[in-house]
Amino acid sequence: MNRESQMITLAFDVYGTLINTQGVVTLLEKMVGDKADDFSRSWRNKQLEYSFRRGLMKQYAPFSQCTIDALDYTCNLFNEDLTSTERKKLIEAYDELPPFDDVIPCLKQLATRPVRLFAFSNGQFAAVKKLLDHAEILPLLIDIISVDEVQSFKPDPAVYHYFLRQSGSKEDQSWLISSNPFDVIGASHAGIKSIWLKREQNSLLDPWDIKPELTIDNLCALKDIIDDLTSSQI
Repeated sequence: MNRESQMITLAFDVYGTLINTQGVVTLLEKMVGDKADDFSRSWRNKQLEYSFRRGLMKQYAPFSQCTIDALDYTCNLFNEDLTSTERKKLIEAYDELPPFDDVIPCLKQLATRPVRLFAFSNGQFAAVKKLLDHAEILPLLIDIISVDEVQSFKPDPAVYHYFLRQSGSKEDQSWLISSNPFDVIGASHAGIKSIWLKREQNSLLDPWDIKPELTIDNLCALKDIIDDLTSSQI
C-alpha cells in the first residue's frame, strides 16, 4: 500500500461550503431590488432540486443546465422578466462567486498537515476549476473531482465511490466536509466519514438515522481535528 492511500483525505464540497452562492445577491439587487436575497436562495434550492430529480430519473444533464433551468423557474416564481443579457450575466456570475472568509486561512493551515485536499463537486470540472482559480483556492488543493464523469449527482452512492477511486483513498481515511446536509448524509451512507459545516445557526440536519461524525461552525476548526486524527495514527 502506498503512503498516499494511508494519508487522511479531505473532500471539500464546493458550492455552499467553500464558495458562497449568496455572492450573486449584489448583482441580483440591480435586477430585482429587495427580492434579491430570497431570489438567490430560491434559485439555489431549485438548482439542487433539479439535480436530485435528474439523478433519480437517470436523466443526467450537466449541473450548469440545472442552474439555467432553476433560474428560469425562479424568474417565473418571482414574476421577474429578466432580459437575456441579465440572465447571461447571472449565469456568468456563478464562475466568479466569492469564497467564505474562513476558506483560505483553513486550507493554508491544512496544507502544513499530512493530509490530502480535494474539491469534490456536482459542477463540471472546467467550471469548478475556473471558479476555484478565481477564488484563489485552486493552488491549495491536490485536484478537483467532479461527478460529471459518473453522469449522476450527490447524494447518489456512485459519486462517492467514484471519489474514492479517483483520489486513491480508502473509506476509513476519507472525510467529506460539506455544509449541505444531503451531502453529509450521502457520504456517510456510502461509507465515507463526514463533517457537517453548519454555516448558519438556523440550519437543521435531517432527522434521519445517519449522522455525521462531527459538526463544526467554522472551517478553521478542522486544524485541531486533523491534528487529533494524525496524532492518533502515530
